[in-house]
Amino acid sequence: MLTIKNYVKVSSLEEAYELNQKRSAKVLGGTLWLKMGKRNVQTAIDLSNLGLDQIEETEGAFKIGAMTTLRQLEKHEGLNAYTKGAVRECVRHIVGTQFRNCATVGGSIFGRFGFSDVLTCFLAMDSYVELYPTGIVSLEKFSKSGYGNEILVSLIVKKKSMQIGYETLRNEATDFPVLAAAIAKWDGTYHVSIGARPARAAVVTVDELGNYHELAERFTYGSNLRGSAEYRKYLAGVLIKRIYQRMEEK
Repeated sequence: MLTIKNYVKVSSLEEAYELNQKRSAKVLGGTLWLKMGKRNVQTAIDLSNLGLDQIEETEGAFKIGAMTTLRQLEKHEGLNAYTKGAVRECVRHIVGTQFRNCATVGGSIFGRFGFSDVLTCFLAMDSYVELYPTGIVSLEKFSKSGYGNEILVSLIVKKKSMQIGYETLRNEATDFPVLAAAIAKWDGTYHVSIGARPARAAVVTVDELGNYHELAERFTYGSNLRGSAEYRKYLAGVLIKRIYQRMEEK
């Protein structure tokens, strides 16, 4: 059960950051995973007054506010045109429409959950996070870091001449993925991201894909109720091959 003592709808990032310095404080996203655990929160920090629920498209990038919902990602025409539908594909299996109307990009990215389709997909692109007060950090670097007290402001995706594909395997349509994979080709190299290993997603960059199963061996895997490490390693090679073949057909 989630218990909150004080709820604060902040009026600035500075206020949010100051409140978040205490270990007993927590920044709220959609609270969909947070409320499922047993936790006492002294101060819940709500960012919904800060205008962070929009996707801004410029000539060179997409800037996705932390409070943007997964449903907004799913429906955004510009983002899905740019990613050839990969962003829509990565979120459409996540529980249901009602859930995606509440779950936020900030919660998905900051949480760095092992099962995160969102992190897996955006890791393959030229993506960055904007943190207050730290500034802009590559998503790859952020994905490897520990949890700090910064405020995640936005996810930034730089526009490139890019091919991209996303693939996942689930035991049930709305279940957590057994494995997730994304490949994006930009700046002349392939960026291969594997998530639900079941550890958090990781990315490798190669000039050529070569042998799919040899590439899959560059990642580490673990076992849980959804699958063994060996099964996940084999499945990674299969998903990499499927994505590559689909990319070549376009």
